[in-house]
Amino acid sequence: MSRLHVFDMDGTLLRGTTASLEIARRLGCLPDLIRLEAEFTRGAVDTRGFAAEVCRLWQDLTPELVADIFTRAPWIGGIAEVLADIRHRGERSIVVTMSPDFFADRLRAYGVDEVVASGFPSLPFCTAPDPRKILSPADKVTAVDRVCRALGLGRDSCIAYGDSASDIPLFRELSHTMAVNADDALRGLARYQYDGDDLRVAYRIARTQPPARGKLLSPDSKEHQ
Repeated sequence: MSRLHVFDMDGTLLRGTTASLEIARRLGCLPDLIRLEAEFTRGAVDTRGFAAEVCRLWQDLTPELVADIFTRAPWIGGIAEVLADIRHRGERSIVVTMSPDFFADRLRAYGVDEVVASGFPSLPFCTAPDPRKILSPADKVTAVDRVCRALGLGRDSCIAYGDSASDIPLFRELSHTMAVNADDALRGLARYQYDGDDLRVAYRIARTQPPARGKLLSPDSKEHQ
């Protein structure tokens, strides 16, 4: 096992949105979610308070609705191809997100080896979430270190892909980092940057250091045509 690829979900694999926004849009509580996200941004509520509030807002959420929202969400192109290439090389992939596990876990169908997400009660919600199971940005570092130990890898064998403030703790700890459609704060920390709708391109750029054997072509590559 030579490398671990670490993907953020919201804003990275999900283009320009989050799981919470997509769920709230479907349930008709988008204004409440936007207000809650503003409170989170200014520090008025933490991830645990955020999770408790969305459970209250999402009383009508069912597994069937989640499946449909997930399918219709604006995912970045090339996810399955990138994950297949990672596995073909004998490497591993992980998604680490503060979003709900009942949404993020569906990425396993794309070929993600492991998903680490905030633990929510079963749907439909009858209880509040356990605060101990709700992740914070710092937990991304803890999760990656745990997986690295299990695989016998060091941090220098990781490539992280992210877009925003929740990825800052991880980007500060890792050497190989790719900012995907990212905000200015994360761009300043990232080793590489990519703006666009094709994860295959970001992945190919991120593999250039250290050198990678073989390559995954983007759809517009002349060699692909």
